[in-house]
Amino acid sequence: MRRVLDEGLIYEILSVVGEIPPGRVASYGQIARLIGRDDNARLVGRVLSMAEFYGDYPCHRVVNCAGRLAPRFPEQADRLRDEGVPLLPNGRVDMRRYQWEA
Repeated sequence: MRRVLDEGLIYEILSVVGEIPPGRVASYGQIARLIGRDDNARLVGRVLSMAEFYGDYPCHRVVNCAGRLAPRFPEQADRLRDEGVPLLPNGRVDMRRYQWEA
């Protein structure tokens, strides 16, 4: 049985995102695992796409497992650079170096 996306789940995801420190990134899958929903990385992405309606969260610190930035979030790269997270020549974040160890 699928769980419904409710505000409790939304805030559970956003609270984890709020814990990512400046200068670090987390992957969508990592956040899903931290809330006990291992197979729901896309759900995390869906929640982050509407996070602006729930408050101010550092969603720019969330990338995919390969370090790729969100395709519809053009200011993400600048925000990460401002926090000391450079991008590799291929436009990705070096996950081995900058991934948050939660």
